[in-house]
Amino acid sequence: MLDRSIPFNNTILRCDSYKHREVILPNKFSIVPYEKGYEKAWAGLEYSVGDFDSLEEAENYFVQSYMQDCDALLKNVRFLLNENGIVIGFCIAWHDIRQNSFVSSLHWLIVDAQYQGMSLGKALCCDVMNIFEEHDLFPVYIHTQPWSWKAILLYLSLGFKLQKTDTFSNYTNEYAQAMDTLKPIVHEEQFSMMVKLSEE
Repeated sequence: MLDRSIPFNNTILRCDSYKHREVILPNKFSIVPYEKGYEKAWAGLEYSVGDFDSLEEAENYFVQSYMQDCDALLKNVRFLLNENGIVIGFCIAWHDIRQNSFVSSLHWLIVDAQYQGMSLGKALCCDVMNIFEEHDLFPVYIHTQPWSWKAILLYLSLGFKLQKTDTFSNYTNEYAQAMDTLKPIVHEEQFSMMVKLSEE
């Protein structure tokens, strides 16, 4: 479970290139495109981790943000299913505005807490990054925060770099504050890697 007592600082990552990776899943798990009703599963997971104040708010967000473009919805939104066909995670290849033009952005990587530690988040992330790679949609941006430090480490392992000043959408880059928050949380070698994989 995410530790939301950790301060929220806008943290921006960017990936300028990526080489296609094989998506490896445990037996009977699968990654599939959107199907009718998955918006409710999305809302349920997001509400359960505290990203929205109600199921209705979460579902309305998904509908307004992703279901207005049916072609992109089917091509770019990925759901992770367990052995019983139940949605236990998702990740989205999408876009946002940066300096009056569109840029690619990775949205909402999440795996149900009871299934974490099985490299399912990495598989989901690779599947979505393969979408960007297939269509040469780089750079790809991510907005996150220090309480998602495990995800930050995953993103760095896939070629993203922490941005000291660059940003997108309406996010204020809070790199310095984020690093101050992260330093006492992660191991020393992990923090050193974060520093090394930071750029202007």
